[in-house]
Amino acid sequence: MNELLQHIQAMIRTQGPISLATYMGLALGHPKHGYYQSRDPFGAAGDFITAPEISQMFGELIGLWCVQRWHDMGSPRAFMLCELGPGRGTLMVDALRAARIAPDFVNAAQLHLVETSRALRECQQASIRRIITWHDTVADLPALPALIIANEFFDALPIRQFQRTSNGWHERMVTVDPVTEQLCFALSPVPVREDQIPSAAIRAAPEGAIAETCPAGQGIAASLGAHLAAHGGAALIIDYGPAMSAPGDSFQAVRGHGYCDPLQNPGFADLTAHVDFQCLAQAGRDGGCHTDGPLSQGQFLLQLGLGARAGRLSQNAPPDEQEAVTSAFHRLTAPHEMGKLFKVMALRHPDLSLSPGFEV
Repeated sequence: MNELLQHIQAMIRTQGPISLATYMGLALGHPKHGYYQSRDPFGAAGDFITAPEISQMFGELIGLWCVQRWHDMGSPRAFMLCELGPGRGTLMVDALRAARIAPDFVNAAQLHLVETSRALRECQQASIRRIITWHDTVADLPALPALIIANEFFDALPIRQFQRTSNGWHERMVTVDPVTEQLCFALSPVPVREDQIPSAAIRAAPEGAIAETCPAGQGIAASLGAHLAAHGGAALIIDYGPAMSAPGDSFQAVRGHGYCDPLQNPGFADLTAHVDFQCLAQAGRDGGCHTDGPLSQGQFLLQLGLGARAGRLSQNAPPDEQEAVTSAFHRLTAPHEMGKLFKVMALRHPDLSLSPGFEV
């Protein structure tokens, strides 16, 4: 029996159809039944694998990127090293290990993690083994110079969807099918203002087109931009989605490393949508910072030296370990794997130089 499904159905019957953003927020973050509140979804035994779980090389390069940005900031004696949605803490462990080449960086770093899941907080503490301050939201971060990492964080934030009809854009809502009693999509009968659609390119899409917006993501990007502009520092955002705003339905659910119906079993599958990097960059600039990129993940990692790092790991390693390094390198950089779909964008204080890895 899916108690969360019953809760959502009762809500709809009482209050009427709900937005997709409301549905995603409940399915992922319900305090008792939400997907992220009671499980570890990462790795081969979970539902999906992120880049830090594929290879230590990913987190190591991010750690070295942070060390360089810290030097660029003037090597502050106290700063916030922050990760949004840190999963098991794998990326941070690898980043801090690589950062040991700069002991003053490690000593100056105050570790702050934005994480709502109590189950994942326990994993992070066990993995990282440092003094950690956790926050439920970005708004709670302290007024310190900051280096902020967000790897596959924005794709899990709730989105809204709109569909163009013959009389304008209407929001896609989640409702209960009166015959099957299952959750399904339906259009709101009232059209929305056209300025709620994120860009002119999407507003010109033909009838039937789907538009997606992520108000939560844009709000967080603006907050990060404002923090960096006020206190100094930089942020690195890594996720999947288009570099430029475009129409399309990217809402999906993953369970057991396969796709499933996102409305069928809320709370038991990961729900995500592509990140609109154009909107995210504009929100960051609206907050007061500068932006670099986005670049493809493959290009970014190669420019940071992933090839050389892979070579060093393979040197003198037994054949099975060499094969694992080669496989991870391919998965992280190949265009038909993570190399092209995943993008990397940096936010930075206006006085900071171009971020490492974004040279063209």
